[in-house]
Amino acid sequence: MAEVLLFHHAQGLTAGCLSFAEALRAAGHVVHTPDLYEGRTFAELADGVDHAEEVGFPTIIERGRLAAEGLPGEIVYAGFSLGVMPAQMLAQTRPGAKGALFFHSCVPTSEFGGRWPAGLPLQIHTMDADDWGDLDIARDLVDSLENAELFLYPGDGHLFADDSLPSYDESAAALVKERVLSFLDKVE
Repeated sequence: MAEVLLFHHAQGLTAGCLSFAEALRAAGHVVHTPDLYEGRTFAELADGVDHAEEVGFPTIIERGRLAAEGLPGEIVYAGFSLGVMPAQMLAQTRPGAKGALFFHSCVPTSEFGGRWPAGLPLQIHTMDADDWGDLDIARDLVDSLENAELFLYPGDGHLFADDSLPSYDESAAALVKERVLSFLDKVE
């Protein structure tokens, strides 16, 4: 059993984020799903991004840091799109991380001190034609690390693993879950 801290995307802690977490729990893992938006969700991605910009990305990241307080250091940090920012910050800076899972996004390691912890396993999942998916950054990150994998799925949907959104892609999301569960079984 692995313990996971899973951060939601810009549309908030949607039913689809919770459903993804529940699938990991059903496989025996402990999954924490903090709400970085204090209860707000958005039907449109653009509205959620506007809200994140209004709140401020440093505040979103700080809320993520606070959500990790009281949890063990030996945890897997995961995030959907916007949620990658606090997940990546914690993976890079909080001692004891067991792994990192980035869905639909990633940022350069320079955003959080420039160094990825030696040996820390990473999976990145994005669609190959997603304009929001940070594919060039993902490729650079995976090329620079020894224990990182990039999984590309055909299509241009951004939040394709969230089953409550129109961009949901059932077959791609099923493959994401399969790969994530395999990853979690290895880092237990």
